[in-house]
Amino acid sequence: MKGTFYVVGVGPGDPELLTLKAARILAKSPVWLVPAAKKNGRSTALEIAGGAVDSTGKKIITHHFPMQKVYGGQPPEPLVVAAWEQAAALINEHLRAGRDVALPTLGDPALYSTGFYVCETMLAYNPKAGINIISGVSAVGAASAAAGIPLCLGDERLMVIPAVFADNYLRQALRDFDTVVFMKVHKALPRLVPLLEELGLLDMAVLVERADMADQRIWRDVRAARDEKLHYFSTMIVRKK
Repeated sequence: MKGTFYVVGVGPGDPELLTLKAARILAKSPVWLVPAAKKNGRSTALEIAGGAVDSTGKKIITHHFPMQKVYGGQPPEPLVVAAWEQAAALINEHLRAGRDVALPTLGDPALYSTGFYVCETMLAYNPKAGINIISGVSAVGAASAAAGIPLCLGDERLMVIPAVFADNYLRQALRDFDTVVFMKVHKALPRLVPLLEELGLLDMAVLVERADMADQRIWRDVRAARDEKLHYFSTMIVRKK
C-alpha cells in the first residue's frame, strides 16, 4: 500500500481555526514535512498545527523553502526549484514506504501557498502519487471577521494581492476593484500609506495583525501603524463602499 500526500491548510495563526478535517488528517499522518522560511529556523505552520494536534511520535521534517517571488511566465529561481525538488524527493520516499505525509501550510493552500508547487514537482517524480488538498481558513477571511467588515457584497469586485508587488501594480488594483486585500503587509506599510493617501483611500483601510490571536491588533487609522514592528500575520482590507 502506498501513502498519501496531504497539503493541509492550518489557518492564519490561531490553532482554534484549524478545521476538524485538517486536525484529523494531521493526527493520522505519521510524517509531517513542515515549511520554514529560514534555514534552521522555526516553522510557524508547525507551531499552529502542534497547538491543535498532539505531535508526539510524529516524524517531523523541517524543510527550508526560500521566500522568493515566483512570477507567472518566468522560470523560478534555481534555489526555489531545488527546495521543491528536495521536498518532493523526501515525500516520495515516505509514500513509497506506505507512510502518509502531511505538509501543514499557513492559511488556505489555494492562496499563494508553496504546497501546490510541491505537488506539481512531486508528480513529475511520481505521476501516480496520491495527493489531497485540505482547505483552511484564510488570512483574508480571518481579517474580515476580526474587523467586522465584509469583503464584498452584491456586485462588488474583490482582489487579493501580496503587498510586495510594485507600487504601480498596487495602484492599479486600488483603482480597478471595489475591495482590495493586501497580504504580507508587515514590511510594505511605509509604501502603502502614501499610496492610499494619494488615492484618497486612507479612511477606507483597516489593518489587522494576528487575527483572532490573543494579541490581535486592529488599526482603523493605518497611519498609526507605520512605526510599529508588525508581525508577518498582518493583512489590510481596503473597501471603498
